[in-house]
Amino acid sequence: MKKLLFFTTLIVLLPAGSFAQQLPDFLTQAPVSGSVASWIIRTLGLLTVLSIAPGILIMVTSFPRFVIAFSILRSGMGLATTPSNMILTSLALFMTFYVMTPVFDKSWQEGIKPMLDSKINETEALPKIYGPFRDFMMANTRDKDLKLFVDIAREKGQTTETDGKVDLRVIVPAFMISEIRRGFEIGFLIVLPFLVIDLIVATITMAMGMMMLPPTSISLPFKILFFVLIDGWNLLVGSLTRSFL
Repeated sequence: MKKLLFFTTLIVLLPAGSFAQQLPDFLTQAPVSGSVASWIIRTLGLLTVLSIAPGILIMVTSFPRFVIAFSILRSGMGLATTPSNMILTSLALFMTFYVMTPVFDKSWQEGIKPMLDSKINETEALPKIYGPFRDFMMANTRDKDLKLFVDIAREKGQTTETDGKVDLRVIVPAFMISEIRRGFEIGFLIVLPFLVIDLIVATITMAMGMMMLPPTSISLPFKILFFVLIDGWNLLVGSLTRSFL
């Protein structure tokens, strides 16, 4: 799975033409002019980022909200292994790419591509690379969560801003707990109708005296039928996608 995330992230970050043409020259040929040390540092930096791409994907994108909602949906329906973890993770992964494509494109056009074309150096490129991700996280982070980490840093006498902008070390954890909270909020709304079906079925079976019959074995087909009739996957994925600013 890590290999899949690695290669998928690489393809997303590097468009097809650039992946086929720029990357091999960049990684295998030393520059004719300019600093060889700069080329080595740039190559090592790129390889390092790609090696930790799965972690970055989880920390600074919409992936947590998707995977939490899908997991709670499966639990709410009473399905232990269907859909499988691979299916849910893959769906969450590609929905993340769908939501994050504008951010990836902006980061590529403003930071990565000019750096690979030697139009700007690494120092100038770095803020432009993570700038779109900063804006995305700030737009989807609760003020209360952001204030929590800012206050903790200030209690320890640490600064939380650079050039008038909040540091990433503050934004990333605040964004993550905001995403986890929203994932559980959405999960509660997903589970609620299934809980009602379970209660109705349990009440009916108890009233009929079928105490030895597990209510979940009867309610499961009704929950699946209910989810299919309301076109649940379409509603859920559409609502999750639209929930991002």
